[in-house]
Amino acid sequence: MTRVIPVLTIVLAIVAFWYGMAIHMNAPWQERLNERAGLESVAFMDFAQQTWAQDKPVLPAPHQVVGEIWNATAALELTSRRSLAYHGWITLSATLLGFVFGTALGVALAVAIIHNDASDRSLMPWIIASQTIPILAVAPMVVVGLGSVGMTGLVPKALISMYLSFFPVVVGMVKGLRSPEAIQLDLMRTYDANPWQVFWKLRWPAAMPFLFASMKVGIAISLIGAVVAELSNASGGGLGVRLLTGSYNGQTIQIWAALFIAAGLAAALVAILGGAEKWVNGRMGARA
Repeated sequence: MTRVIPVLTIVLAIVAFWYGMAIHMNAPWQERLNERAGLESVAFMDFAQQTWAQDKPVLPAPHQVVGEIWNATAALELTSRRSLAYHGWITLSATLLGFVFGTALGVALAVAIIHNDASDRSLMPWIIASQTIPILAVAPMVVVGLGSVGMTGLVPKALISMYLSFFPVVVGMVKGLRSPEAIQLDLMRTYDANPWQVFWKLRWPAAMPFLFASMKVGIAISLIGAVVAELSNASGGGLGVRLLTGSYNGQTIQIWAALFIAAGLAAALVAILGGAEKWVNGRMGARA
């Protein structure tokens, strides 16, 4: 209960601020509508309700976004192309596939870097440089380029997600695999441990906290990569397509609903990884 009250207080404050900003940002257009309708003096509460009920508001009110999410999920068939659940599943599939690819690539690169000095000196600068390229420039080239050779659907979007998600994993794992102290490595040598035993019994367990921390970052930006990739292929569906069509048609309520679904998916995926981290730490005997 002591945790719930502060959280509810913050949520209520955000909702109240949101309603207030909805009045402020939608007021100019509502004043024009009232002027055309000959409504000269409108009570403040009536005016506020008018700004909260516009079809294409600059900033939709919270209840409009919640209503859109309900109408586009529970009130529609899951297979309907108008359903947010349908588009959310497409984005989630690309996110998870790209995250698996990115995590595997990040771990493989980290293992190569800590065991090979040449890889350390040659790979890390390129890995860091790869993240300086704007994803908005890379995504269309990858999606269109792969589409020209017949590779469409989930894989191009997953590759964009992989491009973003491998970076935090490789950086975190390099730090984690190097975290054992020299005295611990010396102890393994006194036991005559071979490189594989040093890796599996010392470096890998020491890197687990770094791996989960980097995967939480990686899964979130993997979803961002999937959404950005969907902007380049409107026929493939996904939350990115909903954002794009909402932008073309001025449907801000649709845009906000898609954003909230994306944020909810990211929060759920990070929470699942947090649960997995606690389970793994428990199995390894770490303190909660």
